[in-house]
Amino acid sequence: MAYSVMIVDDSQSMRKFVRRVMDLSGFEVGSCWDAANGADALALLRTHPVDIILTDINMPEMNGEEFVAELERQDVYRSIPVVVVSTDATENRIRRMIEIGARGYVVKPFSPEALRGELERVLGVANA
Repeated sequence: MAYSVMIVDDSQSMRKFVRRVMDLSGFEVGSCWDAANGADALALLRTHPVDIILTDINMPEMNGEEFVAELERQDVYRSIPVVVVSTDATENRIRRMIEIGARGYVVKPFSPEALRGELERVLGVANA
């Protein structure tokens, strides 16, 4: 099954890198949308529904924490699984993001296998 994915990161090169790593991992991506911050991502979600969202935390305008919290507040988006992709590996940050609604967390840098494993775990893919 190919998944519709949204990648949210203020770095265009990181968005491209995450997409490339998903391709290298063998994770099946159908459509892929990207946004530079949470506000742009929310605007895109209105017209481009997705199966999963990968988001950074530190971004301008609407950061990842605000974005995940907003997704949780809106019934229409609450069911979309969110995986945080961040350099912040502190236990407090990971716990905080999970508490506000993220379903997974991947620390940069990561391997294709680690990213695919977390995506499959969050999506409930068999043999994940």
